Amino acid sequence: MTLLSRIQTLLPDLPPSERRVAEVVLDRPVDVVSAPISQIALWAAVSQPTVIRFCRRLKCAGVPIFKLRLAGDLGAGIPFVHARLAPGDDLGSLIGKVFDSAVAGLTLGRHALKTECVAQVVEALDRASRIECYGLGNSGVTAQDAQMKLFRLGTPTLVCTDSQMQRVAAALLPTDAVVLAISNSGRTKALLEVVQLARRSGATVIALTRSHTPLAEAADLLLPANVQENPEVYAPMVSRLVHLAIIDVLTVALALRKGPSAITRMEAAKASLKATQEPC
Repeated sequence: MTLLSRIQTLLPDLPPSERRVAEVVLDRPVDVVSAPISQIALWAAVSQPTVIRFCRRLKCAGVPIFKLRLAGDLGAGIPFVHARLAPGDDLGSLIGKVFDSAVAGLTLGRHALKTECVAQVVEALDRASRIECYGLGNSGVTAQDAQMKLFRLGTPTLVCTDSQMQRVAAALLPTDAVVLAISNSGRTKALLEVVQLARRSGATVIALTRSHTPLAEAADLLLPANVQENPEVYAPMVSRLVHLAIIDVLTVALALRKGPSAITRMEAAKASLKATQEPC
């Protein structure tokens, strides 16, 4: 049972003051994840100790732990959204819940991404003689986005979304190349085999995936995207948004590291597209 489901179940039996806290959490869970305890107490018209008691009633040691568990529920994606939708809900409710799930997933992804981890990945990308982006299925689309953004910074960057071509490319990589392997599940057999081939070639492998998965363990460097979705049942909406946001972080950080020449290249690429647009 999710945390929000437990709150809904406990609601009738809560003391009046804690019930007001519960109603705030149920009505605006995304806001609660990022709000300080003083703001939560203000919304519920209760004292801060009441908010703490409410969190402890749910077996959370304190407000920070409660927020992490709540963010985990919200970041679970479409299954959570479907669970909260009722037969009588209108389209407006659906829109709100899908967007709330996306915002919460991005918040969770942001907190999981550590500065030292990003620094190591950016350094590896900066040293690379070439970058190859691999992904299959939905992750192939994300790999294409990564290639489109990274190649503008001056390093030859390719994308490959076919498993057979990935195998050939990985076997021929130079030792100073970097592979960015992207997967929501982190368990796709074909991609894992390609990563092993890339490692044998001496290339550095960066995995954009969930922690504690076979892909995460096989890579040299990990960019954790720990949004809990079941890709076998639901389209991985929230995880894809987190992947795209992490790629944006890498692109900006790498551009700043490379300095003015990279910024000039990005501006030239943008200027080249102006002729294709209608004037305002």
